[in-house]
Amino acid sequence: MDWQLLSLTFITVFLAEIGDKSQLAAIALGGSSKSPIAVFFGSVTALVTTSLLGVIAGGAFAAFIPAQILKGLAAIGFATLAVRLLWHPTPADED
Repeated sequence: MDWQLLSLTFITVFLAEIGDKSQLAAIALGGSSKSPIAVFFGSVTALVTTSLLGVIAGGAFAAFIPAQILKGLAAIGFATLAVRLLWHPTPADED
């Protein structure tokens, strides 16, 4: 087990999920339901499933595309999103 990679992945996903729409949805559902434990297990299952799909897709892409190209594509994608958010505000930002 690569503990450094495990720790890095945990920290990255944990920080990315703080204040995420899925977390806000879990808060709303947990606060309005009579079974918050069901909301907990539902949200945990959803996060694990989406993470599993991401890992499977990443492994499939890595089998055909070299890691350097994948990293470059990811960097370009994130940079594009950042530029778009900076120069093309969403309707909610224009209020």
